[in-house]
Amino acid sequence: MARKLMGKKRGMIQLFDAAGNAIPCTVIEAEPNVVVQIKTKETDGYNAIQIGFDVVAPHNTQTMEKRVTKPRQGHFKKANVAPRRFLSEFRIDSVSEFSIGEELKVDLFADIPFVDVTAISKGKGFQGTMKLHNFSGGPASHGSGFHRHAGSTGMRSTPGRCLPGGPRASHMGLDRKTVQNLQVIKIQDNYLIVKGQVPGPRGGLVYVSQAEKKKIKSK
Repeated sequence: MARKLMGKKRGMIQLFDAAGNAIPCTVIEAEPNVVVQIKTKETDGYNAIQIGFDVVAPHNTQTMEKRVTKPRQGHFKKANVAPRRFLSEFRIDSVSEFSIGEELKVDLFADIPFVDVTAISKGKGFQGTMKLHNFSGGPASHGSGFHRHAGSTGMRSTPGRCLPGGPRASHMGLDRKTVQNLQVIKIQDNYLIVKGQVPGPRGGLVYVSQAEKKKIKSK
């Protein structure tokens, strides 16, 4: 069975192993994801399940129409589940083990030693070449002419232009990043604690899946 969940990054902590070594860890809160739709080869051309995460629960139910679009309201009503803020789907070989409205909890990864985590990295805005591409810059002495510039990017008469795709000052961050092979340290309640860092800010949406490069063999 495919093992994928959506959750939120809650921050970092440190735990200690039996030898007393500090282990930097990231805490991911993954409330139960609900199966919203089941897709089959007969109806959609492929087998997949669509899951929802983060219940939309306004203080006043009359404001639900402003928080959830009408097409999505009908989609959730058809599945007879409460509206969720995020939807995602993943393909599987067989959909027979799932049913609409079923909750997928964090204990899916109870016997999984390593996971891959995907998220949107923090946005850094427009940055120069030294921070973005690790350029060394020019001499820092007086009268050097440039200190943190990119240097010359021009060409001679052939080809007579700057080639596109080179390292330039540009936007940094806000990219979809995947950190592979993070060790699962602890699972408790709706929290998944993994070793190492995870992209994105606190409260950011993350996708947790079974590690592709370190899959355990099914018996």
